[in-house]
Amino acid sequence: MTAQLHSDPSLPDEGPAGADAGSTVVEADAGAAVTAVPDRFLDRELSWLRFNERVLELAEDTSLPLLERARFLAIFTSNLDEFFMVRVAGLKRRIATGLAVRAASGLMPREVLERIWELTSELSHRHASLFRDDVVPALAAQGIELLRWSELEAEEQKTCKSLFKERIFPVLTPLAVDPAHPFPYISGLSLNLAVVVRNPKTGKEHFARVKVPSNFDRFVSLGNDRFVPLEDVISAHLKRLFPGMEVVEAHSFRVTRNEDLEVEEDDAENLLAALEKELLRRKFGPPVRLEVEESITREVLELLVSELDISDEEVFRLPGPLDLRGLHGIADLAREELKYPAFVPTTHPRLAEVESAAPVDVFKAVRRRDVLLHHPYDSFATSVQRFIEQAAADPHVLAIKQTLYRTSGDSPIIDALIDAAEAGKQVLVLVEIKARFDEQANIRWARKLEQAGCHVVYGLVGLKTHCKLAMVVRDEADGIRRYCHIGTGNYNPKTSRMYEDLGLLTADPAICEDVAHLFNNLSGWSRNARYEQLLVAPDSVRSGLTELIDAEIAHHRAGREAKIRIKANSVVDEEIIDALYRASREGVPVELLIRGICALRPGVPGLSDHITVRSVLGRFLEHSRVFWFANDGDPAAWIGSADMMHRNLDRRVEVLVRLPGEESRHAVTELLDLAFDADTVAWELAEDGVWSRNDGEVHLQESLIEAQRRRLRG
Repeated sequence: MTAQLHSDPSLPDEGPAGADAGSTVVEADAGAAVTAVPDRFLDRELSWLRFNERVLELAEDTSLPLLERARFLAIFTSNLDEFFMVRVAGLKRRIATGLAVRAASGLMPREVLERIWELTSELSHRHASLFRDDVVPALAAQGIELLRWSELEAEEQKTCKSLFKERIFPVLTPLAVDPAHPFPYISGLSLNLAVVVRNPKTGKEHFARVKVPSNFDRFVSLGNDRFVPLEDVISAHLKRLFPGMEVVEAHSFRVTRNEDLEVEEDDAENLLAALEKELLRRKFGPPVRLEVEESITREVLELLVSELDISDEEVFRLPGPLDLRGLHGIADLAREELKYPAFVPTTHPRLAEVESAAPVDVFKAVRRRDVLLHHPYDSFATSVQRFIEQAAADPHVLAIKQTLYRTSGDSPIIDALIDAAEAGKQVLVLVEIKARFDEQANIRWARKLEQAGCHVVYGLVGLKTHCKLAMVVRDEADGIRRYCHIGTGNYNPKTSRMYEDLGLLTADPAICEDVAHLFNNLSGWSRNARYEQLLVAPDSVRSGLTELIDAEIAHHRAGREAKIRIKANSVVDEEIIDALYRASREGVPVELLIRGICALRPGVPGLSDHITVRSVLGRFLEHSRVFWFANDGDPAAWIGSADMMHRNLDRRVEVLVRLPGEESRHAVTELLDLAFDADTVAWELAEDGVWSRNDGEVHLQESLIEAQRRRLRG
């Protein structure tokens, strides 16, 4: 299965106000202040759109399996939906409230918005044309036909007529618009039909809206891998909805609304109640985009624009069908020859059964040696999940403490924590109920855990708890011992099969002591801001990484080995970027592997000559964060939950841990060596913010899958 290449757009992040746009050419004097260089940052919103363009390029790649290309089309759609719901909505809100300060890129919000409309229009049309002109014919050649109503055979239309009568018609609710019926509320991301009907007696025309139900398959199966869009079936039978009227025209349309949440925690006595109230309000956010089929008439479009109070720039006229998220259903068809070869994660060698069929004792294995996990290649179920499940069942375990940011709907992690609490163990769960678009699910889990006797807390006021931590306290023969897991990804068994992440299982006393203090900070009144083995945001991640970068500069000046490598989802923070610019000016090689947003400009003469930026997208979502420093030939590597963004460094609790063992550091070094190898397929960022794909022959993820298979073969 392919990972969903989610962008995770954040709350609005603005850089310093007043940055001036100008030339990127700078003087060669390495001593000049980096902060005096104008136009040294790329715009974060436009960089995100370039990320989604790379997703679209995967859909365009004819070397990929066909159904995977269809899935990337669906991913592009859902990514862009979220971008408008959060990022574009944030820009519009700042403009409307007069908070239109200049971004670090030098652009004002209105300028950014105009460029977004221009670029998204281009990408949306490219996406629609790719579907219609390339992917649909290619699917048809493989016997998978996505048809429009007029292309159906008579018998198929008859089948659809029965389906409409028996199942679809009872669900539909036509809403008329006239003096007695105001224009209906159009919910965000719903697919709708704008219908014009005529009274045959008076000749008067009326407008009505029909919502396409979301609890049916987006593409209706006709059998034999033939499908038709659900709205086509409804459009063909509109006379049943408007008996006695003439159906003049019908066009599909879709509205995107502001669905970001604004919860004033400082004023809310009950955060759960405040958040639940805001979740209800989310459904009624102002519109930020209107998608319509290109066949729509001017009169109907003008009515929609007027009633929705939306600007012409926010209207996207596209070839139908709209809302291609439904292509996930097509990509899930049982046509394995049109998908990536099957992949099954395997148990990490340190946790694998040897002779006995019984699962390995995770605690015994971790006592012997730290275990660095690399998901999805290493199984989450037989490592992290087993760690929590064994802790819940082990009579020697006294306590379990864990953070939960996102988890799956049927999470075995939740079940294990409930079992532990019911067995009398002390269980502390820090649930982040403000995890965007998972708020409702996390509220349900929080209440379920509380009812089972777990201690549930919601972190610190004003901060999201994004770190990925689990700690087990065990009573052993030689005393109390702690075991910890620190990861880069969520405790979610489902996404662990699609997201690439790293995790450390350790019994290192110093690390576990730090984690214990951090849990006390999060659950109580302790405010320890210093840790021996961890960097913790918002207190020390930015400053700690800056110190590590400066240390590499010092090594280089002294003629010692120096190099910086960072793997992250996004790099936006100006202070971190300026530190990397300083390193480059001094001659320190800097290599960045960034999946999504990158506001740093590489290759600028005199500023970033020694910085290269790459991006790898593919079967799995590259999600791990790694910070690697040559450190005079004794490499230091940190992993954790933090991206280099304002939200992560200032408004979230994030954790980075320094890998304690040489074996773990070597494994990370090998991973980065492969990622930055010139022959590895990747996109490379140019100074102007444009990404181009290289002609490498080695695919990072396929190489790691093959390495796993070799390991299995012995």
